[in-house]
Order: sequence, then structure tokens, then C-alpha cells
Amino acid sequence: MGQISGSVVKRDHSTKFSGAAIYVGDYMESDILTGKILHSQKAHAKLIEVKVPELPAGYYYVDRRDVPGDNNVNIVKDDMPVFARETVEYIGEAIGMVCGPDESMVEHILSAIEVVYEDLPVVTDVLKSDTAFFDYTITKGDIDKAFKEADKVYEEVFETGFQDQTYLETQGMMAEPQAEGRVFLHGSLQCPYYVLNAVTRALGLPREKVHIAQDATGGGFGGKEDYPSILGCQVGVAAVATGHKVRCIFGRREDLEFTPKKHPSHNTYKVAVKDGRVTAMDVDVIFNGGAYTTLSAVVLQRGIICANGVYDVPNLHIRGRAIKTNTVPSGAYRGFGGPQTFVSVEMVMDHIARDLGIRPLEFKLKHLVKKGDSTSTSGKYHFDVPIVEMVEELDRICDYRKKREMYAKPQTGRYRRGIGLSMCFHGAGFTGSGERDFIKAVVRLKKSADGMVTILISNTDMGQGLRTIMPKIVAKELDLPLTQIIYEYPDTDFVPDSGPTVASRSTMVVGELLCQAAKRLRAEWQDGEEQMIEEHYKHPEFLIPFSLDDFKGDAYPTYSWLVNVIELEIDTYTGRPQVLGAYGCFDVGTPIDYNIVVGQMEGGFLQSIGYASMEYMTADKTGRIRNNSFSDYIIPTAMDVPNLKVILHTVEYPEGPYGAKGAGELPAVGAPGAYMEAVEQALESVDLHHIPFTAEDVLKSLEEAEKK
Repeated sequence: MGQISGSVVKRDHSTKFSGAAIYVGDYMESDILTGKILHSQKAHAKLIEVKVPELPAGYYYVDRRDVPGDNNVNIVKDDMPVFARETVEYIGEAIGMVCGPDESMVEHILSAIEVVYEDLPVVTDVLKSDTAFFDYTITKGDIDKAFKEADKVYEEVFETGFQDQTYLETQGMMAEPQAEGRVFLHGSLQCPYYVLNAVTRALGLPREKVHIAQDATGGGFGGKEDYPSILGCQVGVAAVATGHKVRCIFGRREDLEFTPKKHPSHNTYKVAVKDGRVTAMDVDVIFNGGAYTTLSAVVLQRGIICANGVYDVPNLHIRGRAIKTNTVPSGAYRGFGGPQTFVSVEMVMDHIARDLGIRPLEFKLKHLVKKGDSTSTSGKYHFDVPIVEMVEELDRICDYRKKREMYAKPQTGRYRRGIGLSMCFHGAGFTGSGERDFIKAVVRLKKSADGMVTILISNTDMGQGLRTIMPKIVAKELDLPLTQIIYEYPDTDFVPDSGPTVASRSTMVVGELLCQAAKRLRAEWQDGEEQMIEEHYKHPEFLIPFSLDDFKGDAYPTYSWLVNVIELEIDTYTGRPQVLGAYGCFDVGTPIDYNIVVGQMEGGFLQSIGYASMEYMTADKTGRIRNNSFSDYIIPTAMDVPNLKVILHTVEYPEGPYGAKGAGELPAVGAPGAYMEAVEQALESVDLHHIPFTAEDVLKSLEEAEKK
């Protein structure tokens, strides 16, 4: 680690700690109308009539008839309406919005509205749906030959569930009409220019008539990538229709039930083994996309690219589909498609190793990719793969190998232990040529006459530390004190489009652009003068061109890597697993701030453990999400994993600032594989096939074992 890694006090620490930070709910003007969504109570139905009672003066009801532009939200495809059309497609879909000065009166009006529906067939099971939003295929080698020559063929199905982002601050957006027909929107969001594109289209306004700003944002984890565009369009329409400021902030139940979540998946793995080695994988990945496409295309792309894990499998056939159901649309969640397939491939590799009588770690390391090997998309691992060294580092910390042997012996009594290990990567940045062809990031540095330097980018800080990390990069390159660098929450009236705050790209891509801009500014510095430096994204020349049509080429320029170990103890009376230790080794390149990166790894690791163990959420046959409060949607706390240790292993990326790679999503990928390996060992080497694997699942497994 270089000097850049030394930790400083986070730039937004004092305002958040003191309560001075302004969130969208903190604006206190008396002329703000409260907006509340009229959500569909049917998963699939025709809208026959919406009976709105007579409204008091100063109260309004808006719906699709009030949309002045296109009644479609621009995300990836434009299939989701701002307000429902002739049908509703999931429980929670926005039919309209009631606005008024008094929140309790708005809620009273909302409850008095009668919606007349005509029921249509409801599909909640991906295996019973006949609509695929997206259907992709990856091929490599000769799959038929490999299966024909195999000594043994394994076939297993793995399922993963919903996971909600459960950010501290719920979804919230506010729209304000301004002079000369302009509209200003601000709120809790990740991607200002995404919201700008969506709102200008819905309002039928040119870009210069709309601007978007981020307020202090209480967490995102992907959940505020797409939904602020939806809610932004809705409050924007309401503000234009009423001529007033309109703010809509979701309650927790509303947020849990009606906003996008991690895609549930149904993954079938058929694996060929010859001479003790995996020679082929035929994988069928099915993601539940929900009622509309939102971000399913790009989530699915990453999911299938990861389907063979960190393993060198010469022959591949991977099909991926995002299926339409009448459930809440699935969207972005930290890890973005990778967690679903990584846990599946880690489990199938464990099961094959056990069947062959080989230690799982030995079997996995035998198949590990290395520098120069071909990726699933026939690209190339251009840089070092440090997994072997990371395994050894963790083994020294937690005695994985020793404990694995110890817990493999027959266990009796109430409490039984297991330990598991997983190895994963996360492709850093947008898939394929997205940065070059679609994002085309632009950054600016503005130097004022007094020597202060302002960072002008559209990337947002939602707790992950960008408002500290980006100034550190610029300050180091300019050899200036950190106090001389300004980086405010972005407003599209003032900052260029440096791309969205997603895909673990901000530090690696935008941070590098700022580094290059700072080098130019230092070389051209003129005391006492204002200066503006602009830098544009340049695609790395070493990359093998990527084609989305046939999934060939370098899907990512580089990869961040992890090894996770989880040790647990299961109470066979209650089924309750207790994590005794969670150990993570993470390679995200050079940490720009050590404490911030470690904090990100710890938080994502804990989220990933929750995904594997307790965050059970499902839609019933009517399409309704039942786990809509913290009473019945359980997330882990520090009390659930009191012994969590993180170490960093650094392999520098030459195209990142000071060697930094993508960091934010990596820690949310790996824990399920390690967790399930540990559970399987504690339950005496049974083969398990779904997550989350809860205490109830443990009891069912023990009961089934007793019957055998």
C-alpha cells in the first residue's frame, strides 16, 4: 500500500454526526405538498375505474392522464409506465398519486379511493411463465464432445431468493416547479443523469429545462439506481400538474413491499468430469425479473458471465433468461447478478469434490484460473490471480484446513460445527464496452483564483466514502492539502456526466480520470487565475473487443478477488446457526483510504452472510411480498456475527488511480458459498440446494436425515 492509503476523517462525517446533513425529508418549507402513491392491490388486472372522492381545496389526484410527455420510465427498456396504463402488472404498481398539504388528509383521501379491477391470470413462478424479457447464451469449446467423453456427469438445481437492500433511508424524491417552465428534482439517489434522462422524457421537456441534484443519501446498495427514476417521474408529473412542490417519501413497509430487490434465481448445473477434473459445464440460469424489465438485462449479463466461477472450465454452454412474473420488478443489488451464480457454482464444486472423495479446497484450487487463462467469454485474465496467496493468508488467521479436518469427524450431541470456504471475483466496471460506447464519462476540475479546486462529477456518495476518496486522489496529485479540494453533492446544472455510481466503477474509472485531470492541472497551474480542466474516458488498449451479440471478448478490464471463510455452530434443538467466525481476504487493488475500504468489506460481507442465512423474503400466490417489515424480514447485525475479520491483499491495477480496482460490490458476492459449505459439514455432509438456508431449513434437514 502506498501513502495514498493512509486514512483520514471522512469529509461528510461531521455533518452526518451532528445532524446538519440535509436529506430529502429535512426540507421544512410550508408550501411543500406531500405525495402518496395509490398502489395497485392486484398483481395482474385490468383497471376498470378509479373512483376518486371529491377533493378538498388544495388537494390533487394525478395519474397517467397528467403525464405531459411519454408515460414510460426510461431505464434500459421503456416498458415500465410512470403511472399504470390499462392494466396493472404487480401488487404495488403506481396507479396515481394524491398530493396535498396535510399528510394525514392525503392518507385519508388515499384510503377512500375505490379501484375497480377485472382480474387477469397471475403468474408468480418463473417455471410457469411463457415470457422471457431477455435470453442470452455463452458458448466456449466443444460441450457435446466433453459430455460424451465424461467419466461422470452431475446435474443439480440451485435456488436463491429475494434480498432487499434495506438502506437506512427509504426511497424519497422531491420536485419543484421553477421560473420559465423549469423543474428541479432532488432526493435520495445514486445516478443523477439516469433520473434526468427519465424525467425529461416523462415531462416532455428539453434537458435545459430540468435539473437533478442529490441530497444527502442514507444508503443505496443498488436500490437507488433505478427507483429514483421511477419516483422522480411521478413527483415531477405531480409538480407540473399541481404547480406546487411535491415530495414523496416511502414508509418502511411500502419500501420493503414495492421497490426492486435482488433477482431470485433458479439455476441448473450439468457438469462433466473426466479423470477427476471438470471438463464442461452446461448451465441454465433463470432470473425472476418481475413485472417489468428495469435492470434485468445487465444483471443477467453479469450473472451468466460469472456462472463458472473462478474455475478454468474449457467447455461451456451457459444460457440465461430473465423471466416476467407478476411480482415486484427485480433490480440492482450489490453484486449485480454475481451472488446468484457464484453460490451455485461453489456448491456444485463442493458436491462433486465430496462425491469424488477429494477435499473441496484441493479440488477447487486444482481448477483455479490463472493469469493468461481464457475467461467464460473467451476473453483473458490479463493480471495476476492472487487466490492461492489469499487462501494461505486466511488459513493462517483461522486454521481453515485444520478445522475442516476436525469437523469432518462424526459429531454427536446438541451442537455441531462446520467451516466453509469460497472463492469469487467481481468484474470491475461496466460489462463489455459499456464505458466506451454508452457511458462516455467526462470529469472536470475547476480551479478558482484563490487556489481552491472543485471536483465536478456526477458520482454520488451514499455512505461508501466517495466525498473523501475523490478529494484524496486530487489532493495527492496536486500536492495540496485536502481542505483545498471541494466536492459537493452533484447537481446536473453544474456537473458533467461522469456516469452512474454503480458497477464498482467510481474509484477505478472516474477516480483515474480525476487523477489524469489533476496531473494536467498541476502542469498548467496559473496562480491567481481561474482554470477548468476536462478529461474524457479512454478505453484501455489491451482489451479484447467485447461483443454482446455472442458474448465474446473481455467482459471486464480487470477483476477484484475474494476468499471468504465462515465457521459456524448449529443448535440441533432449535436449528439456529451461530456464526463463530467470518474471515475475509479481499483484493481491490490499492485502497485509496484503508479504513473506508475495510468498512466497505465488513459491511458487504455481513450483507452477504444475511443473504445466505436469514433474509428470507417471498411473494405468495397472489403476488404479494409478505415479508414487509423488520418483524418478519430479518437482517443481520453485529450481534449475529460478533467475530468478523477482514484483511486486504493488494494486486495493483495499472489503469486505476494508484492501482485501485473496483471495491464496493465485491464483498457482497462470496459469503453464501462459504456459509453453505459450513452448514453442509455441520449437517454431516448433506447436499443442500437453496439460500437463504434458515433455522427452519436446518430443522427440516435434520428431520429428513432422521427418516433415512
